[in-house]
Amino acid sequence: MELLRFSAFWCGTILLGSVLLQQTEAIIIKVRRLCKFCDVRATSCTGKGRCKVECDITSICPNDDDVCVSIWRRKDDNVTFDTVCHNPAHKLYGLVLEDYNNSKCEMKERQGMGSEFFICSCSEDECNEHIVFNSYMDSQVVAVILVSLVPLLVMAVLVITSFYCYRVYRQRQASSRRKKGLPLDFSDAHAIMIDDEGSDSSSTLANNLNHNTELLPIELDVQVGKGRFAEVYKAKLKQGSSVSEEQGFETVAIKIFQYEEYASWKNEKDIFSDADLRHENVLHFLTAEERKVQRQYWLITAYQPRGNLQEYLIHHVINWQDLWLLGSSLSRGVAHLHSDHTACGRYKVAIAHRDIKSSNILVKSDLTCCLCDFGLALRLDSNLSVDELANSGQVGTARYMAPEVLESRINLENIESFKQADVYSMALVLWEIISRCTAIGEVKEYEPPFGNLREHPCVESMKDSVLRDRGRPEIPDSWINHPGIQTVCASIDDCWDHDPEARLTAQCVAERFDDMEYLDKLSDRSDSEEKIPEEIFVVDEK
Repeated sequence: MELLRFSAFWCGTILLGSVLLQQTEAIIIKVRRLCKFCDVRATSCTGKGRCKVECDITSICPNDDDVCVSIWRRKDDNVTFDTVCHNPAHKLYGLVLEDYNNSKCEMKERQGMGSEFFICSCSEDECNEHIVFNSYMDSQVVAVILVSLVPLLVMAVLVITSFYCYRVYRQRQASSRRKKGLPLDFSDAHAIMIDDEGSDSSSTLANNLNHNTELLPIELDVQVGKGRFAEVYKAKLKQGSSVSEEQGFETVAIKIFQYEEYASWKNEKDIFSDADLRHENVLHFLTAEERKVQRQYWLITAYQPRGNLQEYLIHHVINWQDLWLLGSSLSRGVAHLHSDHTACGRYKVAIAHRDIKSSNILVKSDLTCCLCDFGLALRLDSNLSVDELANSGQVGTARYMAPEVLESRINLENIESFKQADVYSMALVLWEIISRCTAIGEVKEYEPPFGNLREHPCVESMKDSVLRDRGRPEIPDSWINHPGIQTVCASIDDCWDHDPEARLTAQCVAERFDDMEYLDKLSDRSDSEEKIPEEIFVVDEK
């Protein structure tokens, strides 16, 4: 009997616990949403950005499925907020709540409500207190802008595609003519490579050949220069693969490096390969090749028959206008190297030449200069560390080295220091040009800067002259009788200042030459005295 009573007691207890658990779950399930509930109330919210509804009442929603709703209206100057609970299964003001599952109340404009009307809904407690306006009009404006841009983008793509197809067609047409041994017409040549140097430029063909598999058909002619790292040859670039004499060719310059001089070849190739280097006062580069059979590396450039500036000055006396052409073009070329922007304003990496001298400057047919020999050039990338700059070493030609380079005290913390050293060297070249100009009076035989020293002075000899004695090439009083020469001499004096920070920039020198252009009228143009034929090229002092 006792056992039956005990069993009945435990069965009742278990049944009671089950009932209580079900009631608790029901209570949990029946917890309703808490929402801001102020009905209609005036507000200072402008209907833009984020706003907080001005309602201090939080209400428990009457129905289990209710969500929080905020409505912003503006009619004339009357602006109100309406915060309520509402079951999304039913319409509110004739509208279906579409975004009630959001955790935030994001306002969307509804049209046709008789006033400016925004509504939002959300399903978290008091989520209708902070609202965000997503302006329908803003969306419309963005949509209109996008729709307007699409035709322009499509047109741009069509134009670019058409131009590309045309260029490919003309290149293939020109290539076919070359293979058949036919001469190229003007438009074919330009379809392959637009050449910006006129009659002074060499090949308009080279850059488009695949030099990894096809070497240019080149026939070396005569050696015209020899330097420390390479030899320079005048050469013929044939337009066809046949060696037939009937086929045409163009004259180019080939700078040949032996295999052990790979580093010098690669540095110059990398400098030349920068498309932003191209400038009328920088030697026109065509391409680079690895000639495995000959175990050589080649650089192929335009050929300038007037040769380098040093040889030109040795064999020619110039007048003031010649001086202006040579000096202004030299300064413009150096300014282009040093600039961190192209002529059209696009960013480029500045370059320090580090071996500016008259034998590394070529004279073009129009008597302007172009810089060459970039084997020691340095790209002045702002990412270079001080250690990387220091590893570049003391380079250049001793005769033209700036004082700080001779002393190995160039400021590696400031990449402008490399440009300042170039400007010093440029000043010595300008001095050379003036020394052969008839505008100074009596013109003596050509003499390099510091001509009292031996032919190839060493660094220690230059230290004695430049550092210890603070010596510079002489500028006689007779030179400054001509107003143009006087201005150039003043610029030279500012460019070879012992303090690098005090030197002019190459751009400043170029601008001074531009300001002097009117002085061309002071003397009539006359042909320079020529003592030897024009066929002279680079003779490097290295």
